[in-house]
Amino acid sequence: MLQVILYEPEIPPNAGNAIRLCANAGAALHLIEPLGFRIDDKGLKRSGLDYHDLTRVTVHADLDTCLRALGSARVMAVETGGRCCYGDFRYRADDALLFGPETRGLPPDVLERIGRDNSLFIPMQPTNRSLNLSNAVAIVVYEAWRQLGFGSGHTAD
Repeated sequence: MLQVILYEPEIPPNAGNAIRLCANAGAALHLIEPLGFRIDDKGLKRSGLDYHDLTRVTVHADLDTCLRALGSARVMAVETGGRCCYGDFRYRADDALLFGPETRGLPPDVLERIGRDNSLFIPMQPTNRSLNLSNAVAIVVYEAWRQLGFGSGHTAD
């Protein structure tokens, strides 16, 4: 199962969208405190609708606690300065994808801890700073899921 980690997320609708995305892609969601919202926030519930019951959402006190819970999962940081394009990377079913907070991205010490070689980027125009967090999560999770064959959840119209 893919693992999505939001490090200190700040905006409830982004976390809500990530809940809905993880539910639909069969991924688990990990939120690293401090959160910029309460877990029962109306914006979070509105964005995630009733999908919070369809995926596993775990709140961790800090990154260390989350990483211990993930055990031997390969952790890949997704950051504008990443080393490998997300589309060129070969995903494994138990990978953990780490995304930073909306207004500042992952701090340098977290990137160092994960390792610069364990970082991915999403291509964009060179004059732009970043994508919306929930959009970035969707792009990377769906590429990983596509590479993994969409599991048994693939449906066609």
